[in-house]
Amino acid sequence: MISRLVGLGLTWLTCLPGWGLSADLDYPSKPITFIVAYAPGGQGDAFARIVAERLTVIYKQSVIVDNHPGVSGVVGTRLATKAKNDGYTLFLGQTGEIAVNRAMIKDMGFDPLKELMPVVLIGNAPLVLLVANDSPFKNVNDLIEAAKSKPGRLSFASVGAGTPGHLAATALSLGVKVEMVHIPYKGVGSLMTDLMAQRLDLFFSSASAAMPQIKGGKLRALAITTPKRMASLPQVPTIAEVAIAGFNYSLWGGLFAPAGTPQAVILSLNKEVNQLLAVPELKAQMELDNLAVPANSVADFTAYVGAEAVKFEKLVKDANLKMD
Repeated sequence: MISRLVGLGLTWLTCLPGWGLSADLDYPSKPITFIVAYAPGGQGDAFARIVAERLTVIYKQSVIVDNHPGVSGVVGTRLATKAKNDGYTLFLGQTGEIAVNRAMIKDMGFDPLKELMPVVLIGNAPLVLLVANDSPFKNVNDLIEAAKSKPGRLSFASVGAGTPGHLAATALSLGVKVEMVHIPYKGVGSLMTDLMAQRLDLFFSSASAAMPQIKGGKLRALAITTPKRMASLPQVPTIAEVAIAGFNYSLWGGLFAPAGTPQAVILSLNKEVNQLLAVPELKAQMELDNLAVPANSVADFTAYVGAEAVKFEKLVKDANLKMD
């Protein structure tokens, strides 16, 4: 996905008039670094590289993606909070690093909400509630009824405490008042194998990881975690439609800057990234990959991040969750 989206961005956007260094702002005058708190190849890395490639063209300065994985994103996030606030070190922050870790990890040593400034939301990816294709659960209500009739018997998987799949399943359990067993895995490969073999009952997966197995007839999608249905799975309802009004859990990613970064730099980055993501060909391709691409101001993104933090603080407290 990364190379396809980056290629589209560069091919179409470099031909547009008026796309260049923002007027009246001597920024940037040297290379920019994007810190990513996970290894190359994941969704956050994809978000970073799409934007970095384009900003390299319009700013006429190198934009380098610098991956620092470790401790559920804490290593890279901490590095970003300690960076100089001159606009030359930015952070690709996702749901976990910004809104979840601060609620689940005691004494993390920093608060991303206070030490990082939201710049622009890049994309928002839904999760898909999956069961084996030959599972007895044909819809969400089947699953809920089974969980109510057999408390603590149904199992849901995740790739670790605090990950989007863990939190979405926890929110479902609390929302419909059922008890299920959490089984964390170290990788998605063995998880998917056990799910297809019905050694697990359900898993909330990223859409990108789920689609090959759904199309291959090995897994069945029961529901989507965002308020809007996925274009690639229009027949699959949302959890908000069939079970819990207002249910909305996703994996989002956006740019953040160290607190105190000049507002003119923040506004320039917000403008350029929004223009990049609005180009029809790139927007269409991202949506084909099940990524929502909302235009957003700095104020919009700041409000969104704040609301997400409140939501996850409540979920973590209500479920008494802690990082493994």
